[in-house]
Amino acid sequence: MLEVEQLAIAFDRYTTLLTRGRQQPVRSLDLCLAAGEIMAVVGESGAGKSLLAHAVLGLLPGNARVSGTMRFRGEALTPKRIAHLRGKEIALIPQAVSCLNPLWRVGGQVARAARLGGQRRDVAVAGTKAAFERYGLQQAVRELFPFQLSGGMAKRVLTAAATVGKASLIIADEPTAGLDSENRRKMLSFLRLMADGGRSVLLITHDLETALQVTDRVAVFHNGMTIEILPGRVFGKTDGARHPYTRLLFNALPQNDFTASINGTTKGIEDNSCWRGCGFYHQSPSADPACKDQIPPMQKTAGGWVRCHKLEDEVSAEGAIGSVQADTNTAGEQTLESDPSSGHGLRAEPNPQPGDCHA
Repeated sequence: MLEVEQLAIAFDRYTTLLTRGRQQPVRSLDLCLAAGEIMAVVGESGAGKSLLAHAVLGLLPGNARVSGTMRFRGEALTPKRIAHLRGKEIALIPQAVSCLNPLWRVGGQVARAARLGGQRRDVAVAGTKAAFERYGLQQAVRELFPFQLSGGMAKRVLTAAATVGKASLIIADEPTAGLDSENRRKMLSFLRLMADGGRSVLLITHDLETALQVTDRVAVFHNGMTIEILPGRVFGKTDGARHPYTRLLFNALPQNDFTASINGTTKGIEDNSCWRGCGFYHQSPSADPACKDQIPPMQKTAGGWVRCHKLEDEVSAEGAIGSVQADTNTAGEQTLESDPSSGHGLRAEPNPQPGDCHA
């Protein structure tokens, strides 16, 4: 459904009145999302999760510089194609409730989303009523303006607008934020039902504990890179995660009594010449010069994909079962603009790989 390979995003900006610089918060994002699948995207704030969503939907600002490859249903996501698919085949549940039009009753906004998705007026009205009922909103709420809603109600209205149509790819950016435990459970259950019906869901979340109840796989982002993709059922198990950051992330959760802490820095890279390598370089106790100077390749493990120069050491130290092999596919056709300042080459693989749509 969705393939992202070596996606890099940089922003040109003025650092002083006359000096122009470049900040690169995203350096190498890789994932592959299959039809009927929920993939949770997790990581610290600033890791590149929301920027990925905005890139797929063509919502980045004009000063953004994008390189890498994005494909939807096997075809390149060009700006023209993104504009055609947005709201019809690809829908977003935004993180900010300010995305609602403050001057328009919320029922009309949800109905308009259905109309933009290609539905007839009568079907859109019926779908709007069903969507409000589905998310526990009384029909009277349709006549309210956004300022009259609580934060949780506004979030549910945004979800109704994104899912009222027939979009085959739903990008959910923090859909459970501001919701109580019961409505969080209902929200994720409905996302699971949509995936079971053949849609794909990219679930961007900090609520990892709840997301693991419905997700098929987890993609872990750190410092603008995908560092691991693994099945949700093994996330947190002793022999599950391979990357040290993934293990730290899980052990730092409240339900694990904060048994680990993450003391690194998440930042955009303004001078790529000083740091071209692994995003975990500043935190890894076993880092060497290769970790600083080279972005690790995505390597296939028995259960998923990991980006780490030290992967073989990690696996052998834990006595894990399963072979580890480096990705040796050759370079393919370049789909998006190549940016030489991104600090790494651009390649597109002939077959799905990080995340493996067919796994």
